[in-house]
Amino acid sequence: MGPTPSPASRKATTAVGAPKSPPSPVSLPAVLLLLRRRRHPARPPPPRPPAATAHMWERGRLPRKPRPSPILVPPPPASPPPPRRLLAFLLPRSLLSLAARAMPSRRPSPLLLLLLALALAFLFLLLSPSAPSASHLSSSLASAAAAVSTPASSPPAPVKIYMYDLPAKFTYGVVRSYMAARARAGAAGAASAIPDDELRYPGHQHSAEWWLFKDLRRRGPRDRPVARVDDPADADLFYVPFFSSLSLVVNPIRPSAAAANASDAAEPAYSDESTQEELLVWLERQPYWRRHQGRDHVFICQDPNALYRVVDRISNAVLLISDFGRLRSEQASLVKDVILPYAHRINSFQGDVGVESRPSLLFFMGNRYRKEGGKVRDTLFQVLENEADVIIKHGAQSRESRRMATRGMHSSKFCLHPAGDTPSACRLFDALVSLCVPVIVSDYIELPFEDVIDYRNISIFVETSKAVQPGFLTSTLQGISSQRILEYQREIKKVKHYFEYEDPNGPVNQIWHQVSSKAPLIKLLINRDKRLVERGTNGTDCSCICSTTKELLRK
Repeated sequence: MGPTPSPASRKATTAVGAPKSPPSPVSLPAVLLLLRRRRHPARPPPPRPPAATAHMWERGRLPRKPRPSPILVPPPPASPPPPRRLLAFLLPRSLLSLAARAMPSRRPSPLLLLLLALALAFLFLLLSPSAPSASHLSSSLASAAAAVSTPASSPPAPVKIYMYDLPAKFTYGVVRSYMAARARAGAAGAASAIPDDELRYPGHQHSAEWWLFKDLRRRGPRDRPVARVDDPADADLFYVPFFSSLSLVVNPIRPSAAAANASDAAEPAYSDESTQEELLVWLERQPYWRRHQGRDHVFICQDPNALYRVVDRISNAVLLISDFGRLRSEQASLVKDVILPYAHRINSFQGDVGVESRPSLLFFMGNRYRKEGGKVRDTLFQVLENEADVIIKHGAQSRESRRMATRGMHSSKFCLHPAGDTPSACRLFDALVSLCVPVIVSDYIELPFEDVIDYRNISIFVETSKAVQPGFLTSTLQGISSQRILEYQREIKKVKHYFEYEDPNGPVNQIWHQVSSKAPLIKLLINRDKRLVERGTNGTDCSCICSTTKELLRK
């Protein structure tokens, strides 16, 4: 081995072999470039051959100063690519495919950056609390739509009704008189000592007058078509709470011993006719009665004979009645009056629909001999009394008769409802609450609440001329399948509450609905009366026009 050259000799050799180029200035761009090259190493350029450099020195020319490299700022570190599921949710499939092509590249693609920027912007808007989400927007639109539609769909304001504070003799006094007429000897005065709030209205098929009276007396929040007002000046209608049906039967057919003894005393017995007259005298002194001749007043006279003495003088008013059997066309009509259901007298059937527990085909129990339209009963008795699976009995009103009627209706598939003294009777509603399908043989019957009840779905109508033909009724009923009977019973259950006065949403509420519907007509007739001149006795009052009969339509 030769001797190691000294530092001085190494320096001389370097100077002679390759002259040193001037040093480049150190700057920030150069540092950044160095860092970039370390991160992304590039292939070094081929070095200049030393011979060429020496040749340039020999010719007396200085070598060219190397050009400075362009300043390259390293890009910021790339964000990790978003998950493909998020991109699939945010971006269309075509854009996603473009992004997928650009992802493998090490150098960020401008297209990918643009797509990511758009996706992030959309995601920011979607999750921002200040921006409405889709569900929030839909709920806002729904709320706005509801606010717009609320005035049209909200229920109408209740009709304001004023109930007269009648003297007690027309309300509670009638109940006391009824009780006194049936009291035992020496106990006739006991009823007068009972406070008003403890009095009980007698069990009666025409008890609607009591239910309406108690309903209007009840204070507190109400969901009713009518609202009671204390100031008559605010009222649309005026209710006269006279117990007219109970007044008619205060005096029993066979007076009790106490009533017989009272007939000899100085105080006269109760008189329904006198009470009716006294009521009209009292009303005619009231300014609101005189204002429109009673046009905006409401009376209840459910018994066919109730208020019979004064009915011509109150025919302008709204009458709450059971039917038109004993009323003339100028006294009452469907246009201005309201049909009420009877209060049922037998217990409601609490079981479910079915025919297995109803072995009888047809049931009827009641008075066989009636007058006028009720003569059909005697004929039906003759036709049906020997038919198999038919129970038809003659019986007057009594507790025992009601018990027998309850058992018969609860165990029969069909219940016969023939016309009596009037076209309708309590028996129809007894059958409905018993789930016994009514068979109606009454050509002129009017029924309550026909704006909400289709009676063809809950009963069978048979013309009188066909029903009296031997074998017609039984063969017709035997041809109805058990499945069809179940359908009748299910429909009856749907509307059964309309015939149970104890139900808060039952007939009382529906009666007030019917009464309130008359208010626009009453207003029309009042305004019409103001501009009409005096008419002759032959003029027809449109408020009393009843429904057009089929006979007139055929002509």
